[in-house]
Amino acid sequence: MDEVPEKSTDDVAGEGGRPRGKRRVAVLLWVAAVAYALDLISKIIVVERLEGEPAVEVVGDLLRFTAVRNPGAAFGMGEALTIVFTVIAAAVIVVIFRIARKLYSTPWAIALGLLLGGAFGNLTDRVFRSPGVFQGAVVDFIAPAHFAVFNLADSAIVCGGVLIVILSFRGLDPDGTLHRD
Repeated sequence: MDEVPEKSTDDVAGEGGRPRGKRRVAVLLWVAAVAYALDLISKIIVVERLEGEPAVEVVGDLLRFTAVRNPGAAFGMGEALTIVFTVIAAAVIVVIFRIARKLYSTPWAIALGLLLGGAFGNLTDRVFRSPGVFQGAVVDFIAPAHFAVFNLADSAIVCGGVLIVILSFRGLDPDGTLHRD
């Protein structure tokens, strides 16, 4: 016999009668803003100080910072599909905002905030960087040995995705529902 999913106490009003779901959306937006700001600031610094310069060794040969313009996706694949990646990033942002309306879980708010901040970071590059609107190349600069070059937006997206997988395996839904098997 299946158990009825339990509802978290997050769906009730908190102090002052404010619904706690609004706080979760605030967490999502705060995490997204921090992730976006860190990505944007790091890319501004990289473009100003590293572009056209030799790589900077951070941890010997294991980790370097080097400015790379990537018109494609991960590992430089799909360089001719920049517009497709732009549309995908915009769609991800729309989906996150739709999910946020029913958000009652702080861990999900953090995960979605990371995804949102990362998507906005790379979307900003694709819209505003050369060679033109919706054709811009993403600025990547973190270069671990024997791995692709990436940026802080990519890191936020991966961390958010990993957190979503963990939350899903634990049975926690964005609406605060906990499924027990």
